[in-house]
Amino acid sequence: MTDRISAQRAADSLEEPVSEAANLAHKLGLDPYRVNYWIVDYDEMNELIAYDGFQTRYPHWRWGMKYDRQQKQNQFLGGKAFEIVNNDDPAHAFLQESNSLADQKAVITHVEAHADFFAHNQWFGLFTGGGTPDAAAMLARHADAIAAFMRDPDIEREAVESWIDTIQCLETNIDRHRAFESASAEEAPGIEDDDIADRLDELDLGADVVSEVFDDDWLEAQREEEPSGAIPPEPEPDLLAFLFRHGMAYDEEREKAVEMEEWQRTVLELLRREAYYFAAQRMTKVMNEGWAAYWESMMMGEENFAGTDEFLSYADHQARVLASPGLNPYKLGKELWEYIENSVNRREVCERLLRVEGITWRNFHDVVDFETVAAALAPDPVIDRIAGDGLAAFDPDDPRVDGEALATAKNGEIDVDRYPWKLLTYEGMAERHYSLAKPQNSGFLQRTSREELERISRYLFDDSRYSDVDEALADVEYTAGWNRLFEIRESHNDVTFLDEFLSQEFVDDNDYFTYEYTQATGDYRATSTDYEDVKKKLLLQFTNFGKPTITVQDGNYNNRNELLLAHHYNGVMLDVEQARQTLERVFDLWGRPVNLKTIVKELDEHDLEVAKRREREPDPDERGKLIRYDGESFTVEDLSWSEVEGIAATDVDYDTKPDEWLA
Repeated sequence: MTDRISAQRAADSLEEPVSEAANLAHKLGLDPYRVNYWIVDYDEMNELIAYDGFQTRYPHWRWGMKYDRQQKQNQFLGGKAFEIVNNDDPAHAFLQESNSLADQKAVITHVEAHADFFAHNQWFGLFTGGGTPDAAAMLARHADAIAAFMRDPDIEREAVESWIDTIQCLETNIDRHRAFESASAEEAPGIEDDDIADRLDELDLGADVVSEVFDDDWLEAQREEEPSGAIPPEPEPDLLAFLFRHGMAYDEEREKAVEMEEWQRTVLELLRREAYYFAAQRMTKVMNEGWAAYWESMMMGEENFAGTDEFLSYADHQARVLASPGLNPYKLGKELWEYIENSVNRREVCERLLRVEGITWRNFHDVVDFETVAAALAPDPVIDRIAGDGLAAFDPDDPRVDGEALATAKNGEIDVDRYPWKLLTYEGMAERHYSLAKPQNSGFLQRTSREELERISRYLFDDSRYSDVDEALADVEYTAGWNRLFEIRESHNDVTFLDEFLSQEFVDDNDYFTYEYTQATGDYRATSTDYEDVKKKLLLQFTNFGKPTITVQDGNYNNRNELLLAHHYNGVMLDVEQARQTLERVFDLWGRPVNLKTIVKELDEHDLEVAKRREREPDPDERGKLIRYDGESFTVEDLSWSEVEGIAATDVDYDTKPDEWLA
């Protein structure tokens, strides 16, 4: 990005760290996209942050606002930009030339882990359909197209910016669980439901086969139901796609809906495409940042990628990142990845020990000498403390040893004291960094609960395989924890990650709790340390990017070409004022009146006063509401419960207040 001499000098000094960080990442089992590193100055870094990590974006005032905010944050709040990397193949990462060498190395190792996550997580693959992204080129094309519209003498620049403003307000209203498809593509014809039963009859399948595969009630429904003709036939989560296909622009001068101009449709589709591209980053923020922090810490700290004179600077860097206030995805993600690794390794060890003669889940804590177990699980000193003068101790046929690298090292072509990890394979690295052998995890095995031991024993069929503890521990697979981490990295997003792996043990170890606002006292109070409550509150932050879930219900509401949207109520009310502002934006893309049905909580003033006197929480009434905007004014009307029952929360309740709270 720059031809400054100082930038070139910084780039030259970072060539070796960049190369060796990639090598170390592969040794640890990571398989990242190739990364291109760019040296930038302070202003350029702020510009990249404003542009969401890319060098070129479409013209809009939004970027200037983000740039100004970033500069002020750095200036007045002591913020510091460490890294920015984008999901592309090759990935592009940016290093601020004024940062110290320790910071640069931390960024490089962090970036390599991000690039691995980008390359292998299926939610990032959704956008490309399993191919590789070409995001920088895509966004540059979008920028050129929108800039051309702004230069067009027949199109007002202010109109383009206003149109972008409208679309950006709705950019999270997409179907994040589906692969991106152009909204202009013809929908593939499906098999009509009422044809399915007839086709099954034509196949002349036996009654036993049909009953085994298909539900009788479902088959009967196919014969009875007639196509409704509704648009959409099912609730549609991709509001932007629906508006592209069926929306109109509102012409203020003519005071009526008109067909969108071609530039409007183009901009809508371009920004929808970008929303799908960035969706995976929003859906995996905790996983992705935690993954990068986990491997960065291992490379910089445990593998001494940070030199002796850089370690304190790096430790300060890591502490500042992990101690950032609020819901910190780096801290939460790193802690949960580490907990999963420990849990998998613990189960692996417990399975071995429970196969030893005389050890059962009932007497496990009484007969197992945990200090002896810890000593047996410690890495072999040969691979734990590698030095250039100890190469004779390595067996080139040992699966933990990279025989080719060993031969190269013996020829003096590898600086073993500086890069000892080069002599090891993935298996050797897994043993070298085995989590249960680390001092901070010394008590993790011993505190295995009896309930967990009983669950493990229930599925052990070869329970007398080992004659003693030493024989059992010699069979432990040191790669078990890492192998599981790589599996999880491929398939999960933040919601499934937290839902599956957050446990009571994790909550207790890391001091998580929930808090609620109390109407009785008018302040916030801690309410629960139960893991289910903590999980509910965290899932609320990440489901649908933490935004309300809105679907299109009807494009011809009340047979008047009005749009009906539904808020899928989860116990948390909409911010009605923000909902009104958003409906104004939807109106711009629909051109006709828009409606939103939702559920609100209402408190009676008398009940609230009584609750305050008794120091109890009042029970609000839940009522259905329909908010309508016709381009000029809003109206709100009550809906019967039967009209909103389908959008009401059923099995999810985000209220974590205990029943007897404040009593």
